[in-house]
Amino acid sequence: MKPKTALAIAALDSLSIDQLILKYEEVFGDECRSRHRKYLTRRIAWRMQVNDEGGLSFTARRRAKELAASSDVRVTPPNERNLKKYRRVPPCEDGYVDWDPRLPPPGNYVERVYRGRTIRVLVLTDGFEFEGKRYRTLTAIAREVTGGSYNGFTFFRLGRKPE
Repeated sequence: MKPKTALAIAALDSLSIDQLILKYEEVFGDECRSRHRKYLTRRIAWRMQVNDEGGLSFTARRRAKELAASSDVRVTPPNERNLKKYRRVPPCEDGYVDWDPRLPPPGNYVERVYRGRTIRVLVLTDGFEFEGKRYRTLTAIAREVTGGSYNGFTFFRLGRKPE
């Protein structure tokens, strides 16, 4: 990179947001839709370097377009927290279902004593069974039992640290 370009990039840090927007529109020749300082600074610096050094060759750009058109790549990487949140449990032969780690495996029961009555729910691979009826969520069962609005995991005291 030429020293003149390096000085111009270093000077971007002292510009206001409005000045960065004007610089963006000057360098790109397009309307700026962002007011994010770091984003604008990086994009302007990148374009200034491209203009200074010539950017990618025509062949490289064509090959990049070919690769992008034929790829099945995710645009954003998966969130690691969400990947660790669920474990995989096989419900049947043809596939897997995401399973909430707060629940016991299918075939087990979740119990809670509510106003002297024992509420016993069978955990199924595709929902829950309570008093011979099937429910999609624990919340629906909690609503049926209490008549009010409760979170199913909270009502059955699942997912809490042992006291």
